[in-house]
Amino acid sequence: MSDDLTRPLADRMRPQSLDEYAGQKHILKPGKPLYESIMAGRLHSMIFWGPPGAGKTTLARLIARHADAEFAPVSAVLAGVKEIRAAVAEAQFLLQQQQHRTILFVDEVHRFNKAQQDAFLPHVEDGTVYFIGATTENPSFALNNALLSRARVYVLNPLTAEDLSAVAERALTDRERGLGRLEIAMDAEIRGQFVQAADGDARRLLNLLELAVELAAANDEKTIGEALACEVLSGGVRRFDKQGEEFYNQISALHKSVRGSAPDAALYWLCRMLDAGCDLAYIARRIVRMASEDIGNADPRGLQIALDAWQAQERLGSPEGELALAQAVVYLACAPKSNAVYRAYNAAMQDAKRSGSLGVPVHLRNAPTKLMQALDYGKAYRYAHDEPEAYAAGENYFPDELRGTTYYQPVGRGLEIKIAEKLKHLQALDERSRR
Repeated sequence: MSDDLTRPLADRMRPQSLDEYAGQKHILKPGKPLYESIMAGRLHSMIFWGPPGAGKTTLARLIARHADAEFAPVSAVLAGVKEIRAAVAEAQFLLQQQQHRTILFVDEVHRFNKAQQDAFLPHVEDGTVYFIGATTENPSFALNNALLSRARVYVLNPLTAEDLSAVAERALTDRERGLGRLEIAMDAEIRGQFVQAADGDARRLLNLLELAVELAAANDEKTIGEALACEVLSGGVRRFDKQGEEFYNQISALHKSVRGSAPDAALYWLCRMLDAGCDLAYIARRIVRMASEDIGNADPRGLQIALDAWQAQERLGSPEGELALAQAVVYLACAPKSNAVYRAYNAAMQDAKRSGSLGVPVHLRNAPTKLMQALDYGKAYRYAHDEPEAYAAGENYFPDELRGTTYYQPVGRGLEIKIAEKLKHLQALDERSRR
């Protein structure tokens, strides 16, 4: 076996031209600015934002090849300012010798802090290097504004099943760089299982294929069957960064599906998060929040059901407890919706913050001492239970400066229909008391 074939399959099968590159047709087809720039060898600084295995590093290498530029890779996981300076010094030398332009490629650039990101900005501005950064995190949050203003962001999508099938076909049949020399067969159904397990990640797909073919060859098998495929694919995991954007995207989708009264979609996103190993206590807390924010008093049972589901999950553990969370999610998605309490709370909080330390009206103050009683604390207070309908019509419970303020506006759904009727009746009693 040659030295070349000792390298991992994913590295050996890295595309050598745009024709071999899989996916990303939304930015890499004739007429698209990036495609035309690459084909013309024109360079500009850019950021590739996409999930693992989408082809960020490969695309950067192809750009350097088409532009006949030096490719200087730096990993933000392993490198620091020292390595950046060394790469810049080499680029300056090449520029002075009029040999090559240099692409400074920074993988996982979101892992650099602000000072590290700032370290190569002057060299990008003066043309010493062209910067290409690769990140799996949202550049808006992960990169500083100075860097973002100097580079164009390109979004790379997860590879489709069709893209991955083409990658698998090339890897299995290529006799020079791929696995074709081993002549191990894989039928379309089994290949589809590998494509599904790869979850849009070409590198993961190639790693799985390499493992499967090597196991088959070691066992003198010429076909990758169901049993071998199951053994290789049993450890598959989904994309789910517990602190990254994908995590917040999925919890957002769950919350919005509940709010949108879409129980099936809500269940799907819940299961996506459960399948990926999300902290169950976190999901339970968010479900309780949904009950208060989006169902509220339209169906107060929603909050109790959410709390019961949380308790059931804690008592049962996994996997039994997940069903209780699913029950709560479905109930909340089907329940009548109201954000009236949520809006009222936010409005009241704004007043509390901007109105200062307004005094409590004297008639509402507590009077446990003789001095307080002498100051008329609580003197004019009307005990509601002694009033008709247990309601002190016309009484003011606000600071005088906020008298008459209204926050809570019940919606015309669920129990809040009855609540609105009750509040309207009490308002009529207030108006009658002022006549």
